[in-house]
Amino acid sequence: MQGYNCIMIYDKSGESLLFCKRTKAPYLGKYNLVGGKIEPGEDGFAAAYRELEEETGIGRQQVSLRHMMDFTYYNQGCYVEIYVGRLKQDIELREEKHPLGFLKLAGENFFDTEKYAGEGNIGHMIEQVKDYGEGITEEGSAK
Repeated sequence: MQGYNCIMIYDKSGESLLFCKRTKAPYLGKYNLVGGKIEPGEDGFAAAYRELEEETGIGRQQVSLRHMMDFTYYNQGCYVEIYVGRLKQDIELREEKHPLGFLKLAGENFFDTEKYAGEGNIGHMIEQVKDYGEGITEEGSAK
């Protein structure tokens, strides 16, 4: 099964979430979380940090990621690991392919499938973080 990751990056205040605006299919023109492929044999955390830095310029020194949840799509032969982090400082984003920006959480409908990729999964993931926390660290401790 091919592995992918989705990375939820909150700004320092926790009031905004980082999105890319897709410039190609799938989800052309929609807001999506950053992420990418997990290479065969690659550790999930290593892949998440690698993809995050490639797509945004954000490195380990600026954010600590937590593994929150996974989705397995047997009918598509893939799985998606979801990581969450909050920036330790203000940063300057470096775009790889898609325009990047932070969107305020307050008053936004992240279940809107006309605006957001993922068939409502982005809204679900945001609610999970709100209700249950950010997940586990690389060492396995929960928050």
